Amino acid sequence: MAESRFGDAAAGPYKVNSLILGEHVDQHQGRVRWDPARSFWNGSMLLAALVLGPVYFSWSAFAVFFVLLEVTMCAGHSVGFHRRLIHRTFKCPKWLERLLVWSGTMVGMQGPFWVIQSHDFRDWAQRQSDCHPYLRHGQGMLKDAFWNLHCRLELQHPPGFDPGPGIGDDPYYRFLQRTWMLQQLPLALLLYWLGGMPWLVWGIAVRVAVGVSMHWFVGYICHSHGPQSWIVDGGSVQAHNVPWAAWFSMGESWHNNHHAFPASARHGLYPGQVDPGFAFVRLLQRLGLAWDVQTPQMLPPRTGISPTSAEATSILRQ
Repeated sequence: MAESRFGDAAAGPYKVNSLILGEHVDQHQGRVRWDPARSFWNGSMLLAALVLGPVYFSWSAFAVFFVLLEVTMCAGHSVGFHRRLIHRTFKCPKWLERLLVWSGTMVGMQGPFWVIQSHDFRDWAQRQSDCHPYLRHGQGMLKDAFWNLHCRLELQHPPGFDPGPGIGDDPYYRFLQRTWMLQQLPLALLLYWLGGMPWLVWGIAVRVAVGVSMHWFVGYICHSHGPQSWIVDGGSVQAHNVPWAAWFSMGESWHNNHHAFPASARHGLYPGQVDPGFAFVRLLQRLGLAWDVQTPQMLPPRTGISPTSAEATSILRQ
């Protein structure tokens, strides 16, 4: 069988963009192995945050931590990485895309290629009838945290990976992938110059530790707890909406909505579902810096999902 891009029954904007599947690809058989580089990075940041954070606390350092966390998680991870680079839910100038992706790299999770691949890998596997426990958050919280923050899954027959033109062949994105840890260094020097050790500790170590841990935690709870308006037919993992996490996740915790309409820039679909990430996209749109912003009403009909509530049915009728 020839290899091809993966797409679900709806294809088009609902496909997983970066994976290449062959005849022998399998999402079950594999081993979870310790990843020394990521483990050292994530462990060091967490240890520094726990040990040095209380010692060097100041309100100005906390303000630096909060502002940088909000900017990198919203403009960088939620909008730059997730809604633009992975799902391509809006268009923008290339210079702005690169700025958003740099901001996402500054979260400290990993580089752009790793983020795209790990996201699409999990997304594809969860749409299958079954998948490895690593990919479906199928262990207890502590073990799942260790797996996802300190380990990697090595499948015996994994999919191929190609982020596509404009991404995989972009020399800037290749540079960010190679140097994602070092990207923190210029900011660290600037923070130390402006505010000494308190700004350095809270602006780098505490921020990275909180951002990376929060990303894992939101992913874990959004695949295990909370209300649902949609069921993805045949999927081994069904996402959940987690209302209390909407603000600090930048709207990413409306994950059941997102599984139903992954090509939508808007995740909070119903009244009262706050979505800071989408608000930022709309701001860019009003400034003329984003266009072709996709919402469920603008997308082709989605097959392969079943509504489970009246409000979900209303979305399909609009």
